Amino acid sequence: MDITATLNEITALSVEDRIRLVQAIWDSIAAEQAYPDLTEVQKQELDRRITDYEANPNDVLTWEDIKASIKSQQ
Repeated sequence: MDITATLNEITALSVEDRIRLVQAIWDSIAAEQAYPDLTEVQKQELDRRITDYEANPNDVLTWEDIKASIKSQQ
């Protein structure tokens, strides 16, 4: 497959069509459950976050809290 030629064809599509293409590609990856391996740094960060959550399960923000905080900063 010539990736450059494929990318040129993709960029010729409308934004709407490119978004649909990305969604279709992502859905095909998810259907295969093909996930890239995590790096050691990513594993350590996930472990740190899990440990922090387990130690402080009530120290969390809801999505609504996060959105309100962002909007108040604007």
